[in-house]
Amino acid sequence: MTGPARVRRPTRTQLRGARAAAGFLLPFLALFVLCFLAPIGYAVYESLLKVERTGTLGLGGETREVWAGLSNYATALEDDRFTAGFGRVLLFGAVQIPVMIALATGLALLLEAASARWVGFFRTAFFLPYGVPGVIASILWGFLYVPGISPLVEIAHSAGWDVDFLSRGAVLWSIANIVTWQFTGYNMLVLIAQLKAVPGELYEAARIDGARAWQIAWHIKLPLIRPALVLTTVFSIIGTLQLFSEPKVLKPLSNSIDSGYTPNLAAYNEAFTSNNQHTAAAEAVLLALVACVLSFGFLRLVGQRGPKASKASKTPKPPEASTASKAPKASKASKDKGGEGR
Repeated sequence: MTGPARVRRPTRTQLRGARAAAGFLLPFLALFVLCFLAPIGYAVYESLLKVERTGTLGLGGETREVWAGLSNYATALEDDRFTAGFGRVLLFGAVQIPVMIALATGLALLLEAASARWVGFFRTAFFLPYGVPGVIASILWGFLYVPGISPLVEIAHSAGWDVDFLSRGAVLWSIANIVTWQFTGYNMLVLIAQLKAVPGELYEAARIDGARAWQIAWHIKLPLIRPALVLTTVFSIIGTLQLFSEPKVLKPLSNSIDSGYTPNLAAYNEAFTSNNQHTAAAEAVLLALVACVLSFGFLRLVGQRGPKASKASKTPKPPEASTASKAPKASKASKDKGGEGR
């Protein structure tokens, strides 16, 4: 019989390493709790309360916060402007995100092509709009949208086109133009960073095999930058649901933008215009839940397609190889038979 196993005590070196790891992790964990988990928890807590006023007809007296349960969520979902804002940003994302990612991918492939010239200049030029704050970008484009002062509108009218960028049917796509102009360069830079990590030997081997530039881009570059494409798409989905600055700035210029044009704008007006922070907190929580569902749903979708694509890309073993693999076995069997005959 063996005695009880001894508990091995950590050495001084292990303890010192554990303390060093804890020292590096604690600042991050503190900031993560204070700046991420605590605001989320407080928003959820506020969404479960409501203000109750005492006194005749709710006038005068005192105000106090009482438990409301899920009534604020029901109020938010019954608001037609809030739910219409969700449909609007989903339509916005369904059109704008593919266009922006396609443009960013095209620019990244062009700038990383072997024949590209002045790469540093064009990379900086395409990335520069990302350095412009969203409010400033909306003001700049607002001047280009307003009839009477916009050179774009004047050029369109002189060509015989009746263009109104701020009309009810066009203002959403005018906002999409601002977002695309601002964030295409950022996504392009992420894709370029992924392309820089691809070994140059792959391109060289493809050129030796006679592959053309578009074949290298389609069969080598695009599959290898798939993680970066997924990352930029997820960021774009989250950013689309958080759309706020552009409609807020363009709202005084267009009657087509109301206080609930996007879910984020609806929550802002509910909190700071209607002074109802509890319903606004419920709307913010619902917005965060939709962003999580769409983001993780997209990740699950591309995760399921990834293994299928890799399985489909595996070519079956050619018949020559299988025949060759059987040849040694056949020759060995014939030798055994020959030995038995002798």
